[in-house]
Amino acid sequence: MTTSSPTIQALDGAAIDGGLYTDVTDFARHTHWLNGAMSAYGAYGTGIFALLVLVAWWRGRRQGSAAMAAVLATPFAVVLAFVVNSVIKSVFQEPRPCRALPHDFLIESCPAPDDYAFPSNHTAVAFAFAVALLLVSRWLGSIALLAAVVMAGSRVYVGAHYPHDVAVGALVGSAVALAVILAARRFASPLVDRLRGGVLRPLLVQ
Repeated sequence: MTTSSPTIQALDGAAIDGGLYTDVTDFARHTHWLNGAMSAYGAYGTGIFALLVLVAWWRGRRQGSAAMAAVLATPFAVVLAFVVNSVIKSVFQEPRPCRALPHDFLIESCPAPDDYAFPSNHTAVAFAFAVALLLVSRWLGSIALLAAVVMAGSRVYVGAHYPHDVAVGALVGSAVALAVILAARRFASPLVDRLRGGVLRPLLVQ
């Protein structure tokens, strides 16, 4: 008697909300004038968030150490959100919708089979930026949140992700950023105080 080795059962994304995905990509099929902009935003939209962080840093030089600690912690929150999201991807191994629903409209080319869909890295990163910036500045965070929502929508629009991929990616990015930024505001302020009294003072104080 032989026993087979256990295998990982990949998440079946099409069974969750494949119909909604098809509705969105059908909309993309009939809005060709928007296709290029949405694809470009997925590729280069992160630059908007980076610019907002630079603005937050510039404003933070006139604010307290807790605010500056939150700004400085933002890149770490984003990187950690990406790492956590990537680990989740490797666990669930959900095939991209372009493989499960190959006849649906697709703007971006179908990624390699081992480039999984769930959750969306683009969305996790965007929402990590947005939540971090919301904890620094309400108006900067509001702009970032709007940009993050557009990023999430664009990933479904171009055919790269199912709606649940971006929904969970948003939750992952938000949760990680919330934990990191709150911890930075509480525990890293003394470090910022010391840095503001040293050679980095011109970068941290106006």
